[in-house]
Amino acid sequence: MRGKLRVFLGAAPGVGKTYAMLVEGRRQRADGLDVVVGFAETYGRRGTEEQLGDLPVVPRRVVRYRGIELSEMDVDALLARRPALALVDELAHTNVPGSRNAKRWQDVGELLAAGIDVATTLNIQHLESLNDVVEQITGIVQRERIPDEVVRAADRIELVDLSPEALRTRMARGEIYALDKIDVALDNYFRAGNLGALRELALLWLADRVEEELADYRARHGIRAPWETKERIVVALNGAPQGENLVRRGARTATRVHGDLIGVHVRPDDGTLQSEPPGLEAQRRLLRELHGGYVEISGNDVARALVDFARTESATQILLGPTSRSRLRELVTGSVINRVIRIAGPIDVRVLPPPDSQSLAVPPGPRRRRPAPVSARRQWAAWLLGPAGAVALAAVLSPLRGSLGLSGALLCLLLAVAGVARLGGLLPAAGTTAAAALAADFFFTTPVHSLVVDRAADVAPLLVFLAVAGIISHLIDGLARRSQQAARAKAEAQVLARLAGETVESGARALPELLAELREVFALDSAGVLVRSGEEWQPVAASGEPLPQRPEDAAFAADLGQGAVLVLAGPALSQEDARLLGPFVTQLRLARERERLAAAASTAEALAHTDRLHITLLEAVEHDLRTPLAAIATAAARLDAIDEDTGPREIRRLGAGIGTESARMLHLVANLLDLSRLQVGAVPVTPCPTELAAVVDAALASLPEEERTVGVRIDLPDDLPKVEADPGLLERALANVVANARTWSPPGAEVKIDAGAVAGRIDVRVIDRGPGIAATDPESLFQPFRRTERHPDGTAGGVGLGLAVARGFVEAMDGELTVETTPGGGATFVFGLRAAPPTAHS
Repeated sequence: MRGKLRVFLGAAPGVGKTYAMLVEGRRQRADGLDVVVGFAETYGRRGTEEQLGDLPVVPRRVVRYRGIELSEMDVDALLARRPALALVDELAHTNVPGSRNAKRWQDVGELLAAGIDVATTLNIQHLESLNDVVEQITGIVQRERIPDEVVRAADRIELVDLSPEALRTRMARGEIYALDKIDVALDNYFRAGNLGALRELALLWLADRVEEELADYRARHGIRAPWETKERIVVALNGAPQGENLVRRGARTATRVHGDLIGVHVRPDDGTLQSEPPGLEAQRRLLRELHGGYVEISGNDVARALVDFARTESATQILLGPTSRSRLRELVTGSVINRVIRIAGPIDVRVLPPPDSQSLAVPPGPRRRRPAPVSARRQWAAWLLGPAGAVALAAVLSPLRGSLGLSGALLCLLLAVAGVARLGGLLPAAGTTAAAALAADFFFTTPVHSLVVDRAADVAPLLVFLAVAGIISHLIDGLARRSQQAARAKAEAQVLARLAGETVESGARALPELLAELREVFALDSAGVLVRSGEEWQPVAASGEPLPQRPEDAAFAADLGQGAVLVLAGPALSQEDARLLGPFVTQLRLARERERLAAAASTAEALAHTDRLHITLLEAVEHDLRTPLAAIATAAARLDAIDEDTGPREIRRLGAGIGTESARMLHLVANLLDLSRLQVGAVPVTPCPTELAAVVDAALASLPEEERTVGVRIDLPDDLPKVEADPGLLERALANVVANARTWSPPGAEVKIDAGAVAGRIDVRVIDRGPGIAATDPESLFQPFRRTERHPDGTAGGVGLGLAVARGFVEAMDGELTVETTPGGGATFVFGLRAAPPTAHS
């Protein structure tokens, strides 16, 4: 009987996989199970070593390779020992050449084949399918890889999870790596972004594994009903024009519920070779862009094939578009939509309405003293059916002449006239009335089959018929007119209500949205807003094309104020349209006013910020100039009181103090000037490939003499690539940060400068051992003129001019300057700079 494999999966080293494996081993051993440790790597971590404790450990096998003795797991000893459970760390490990197997997962395979259960550990970056993604995220190539199917075949996989912040805290405390490796690890592999991405990869990979197990379970137990463990939306595609709208709707739904989107096309399974629908390729392409899947299936019964596929995929929703079949075809062959709804069972079925480009359009209103407008199609149908139908009806009724009489026939023909008036309007009804009167004369008056009327008694019914038919046609036309007026009034009310409601809810809307709705409501070719620029008109917003280039070229133009004009192109607007256009013009004016107010508010905010800057600048100058000026004044006063005996030595000491304070003043003035240049965006930047070592030397040389080398240790790799930066700006930024670090470091403590290359960028770190930073607000260090609480002697710190200027310079070079806590105490300032592209001769 084959053993069972249990994998403890982690997103990164240090999350606690080995610890969790050993805890499980101790629990199983406490339950009386024979548990041994085949291989465990504690890396000197105290908690892991404590869990290893008194667990029995199989001695490792020593392998000599190139004169070096290396230890590996002793598979033969484990097979001979035959424990119930073997704990084997690092499943993706590559064995020393000459070992029993090349990979440790192959060793584990032998243990499983021998009936031994195995618990093991693995990091997500070692999976073969994720190797390229991990390399892209971390910039590190993983040499040790394991096929996914080996891990997927495990009987149980447990994710040992730890948040990126908690993992970085463990790293900073020295609980994972040695202290000399912590800084490099935190700034490289263990960056917060890297850890977050690796954690998401692990969760997604494990979610796929859970889906596979769930599918196997449902298959074993014959469960066909979908379980809504995860939303899956199946979109039925047939290449129809509305298919893209269907895909977009499904993608929005899948995004909201964090589900999967699958597009399905059902091919007829009738043995005939049929060409692909013309719109299907575009729909497939759109599915790929929206991260959805695409599947083609075949079947004679489209509805059955679609529902069976949805059940196989455990879909929770099926999205169908509007049918393109005629009503006659649906009566003959049935409706696919209705059949899907009947057989879908617990699967939700959503049928989207057809996209109607004129859904917002306001119907045209009837004009006075004219017949109610009727579509040309209905008018043609009424003209073709009306007169001919009246004659045919009279001919059919002619055999009943004796019993029906002229009056009865005229009543039947009057019904036909009313139907034609309802179908095609007043003019076809008038033509039908004339044809019906002639047909009645021809078939029902004597002499029969002639248009001559011999009896005066027959004239009166014919005249009454003409009058009644005319009145009925006019009344029906009036009702149609009222109906059209009511429909237009309803549409106008809906448009006005929508405009008012959206304005109350979200304020004045943006110009492009209003113009797009305006064009749809009035069925226009284009709508836009023009603003005069000198002698020309420039469009500031538009919808549709072609857009009139001048107000004179537009079918309609309206002044929006402040030099802006609304222009419309398309059919001429009626008086009713002009009345409805008024609210749109008002909304457009509000939108223009809102844009103007937003611009004014932005300008006012900038002015207010400038005023605040001026005030804080004055406070900073008063604060920072007072100390060196007081020192200079004190030194000058002491010069006057020097006696003859101690004169030369005291003069030198006071002169040095005056020089130091003067240098502080010059440095402060330079920072003030630099800050003002940053605030107005007047910092010239000339990026070029720059040697970092030369910039560091220049930055230290610019510091006061006593701070140039004392207490500063430089540790830059010899093979460090060049950075893409402005040498002058980078030198000033480094000098400010190093000066800050020297100020806050306690006596005797050194400031360290190191660097490393990480995924196309260079991280330069300035590390001090001062009192550290406030965890609640580290960014306050970079805010100019803000007082801090990071002074070594416990007094209030100075203003943050130097750090604010340094960050401004770094950001001007498209870099970033951040601060974090130094492991063991202190602050680490990290310069994130772009690596210079390699040159042909480098």
